[in-house]
Amino acid sequence: MHTCSCCTAGPRLVVFTGGPGSGKSTLIGRLGLFASEEAGRAIIQDQVAIGGFALPWKDVELFAELMLSHELRSYRLAASREGTVVFDRGVPDIAGYLRLEGRQVPAHVDAAARSFRYHRTVFVAPPWPEIYENDAERKQTPEEAERTYASVSSAYLDYGYELVELPRVPVEERVAFVLRHLRRA
Repeated sequence: MHTCSCCTAGPRLVVFTGGPGSGKSTLIGRLGLFASEEAGRAIIQDQVAIGGFALPWKDVELFAELMLSHELRSYRLAASREGTVVFDRGVPDIAGYLRLEGRQVPAHVDAAARSFRYHRTVFVAPPWPEIYENDAERKQTPEEAERTYASVSSAYLDYGYELVELPRVPVEERVAFVLRHLRRA
C-alpha cells in the first residue's frame, strides 16, 4: 500500500454515500463546509455536452475510469486544504458501482480504495422513495437506487469503514445530526 502525504489527510475528509435520489447532495450543500462535487453527475454532464461515450448507459468501464480519475483529483485537492472537506461519494463508491453492474473491480480501483482513505465514519443515505426524483443525470429507477445503496454500503464496509445511516428527516434535522457526529469525531 502506498502512502503519500495526500493520503494521510483521511481523518478530516468525510464521505456521504448511498443510492441516488436519497438527499445526499442537498444535505452536503447545507452543511456550510467545503465540498467536492459528485464525480458521476459531473462526468455525465460533461460527456452529454460533448457527445462522449463515458456514460453509464454506454460504457460502464470507461465511466468508472473517469470517476476514479475525478475522485483521486478531488481527494488531492481536498488534502491540500485546511479543515474538514466533505465528499459527495468517494473512491469505494466506484468499486460498489462496478459490482452493481456485474463487473470485476480492477486491481487499480481496489488499490485506490485501499490507499486513498477518508474519515473512518461514512454517512450513508438510505433509499427514500418519498423524495426520489429522476433528472437529466439520474435515470435509475427507485429499485435501482435501492440496489445502488446496498452495493456501495457493502463496498465501504469491505474497505473497513463504519457506516452511519442518515435519518429520513427534513434536511435541517439531517444537518444537525451530521454536525453532532462530526463534533464528536
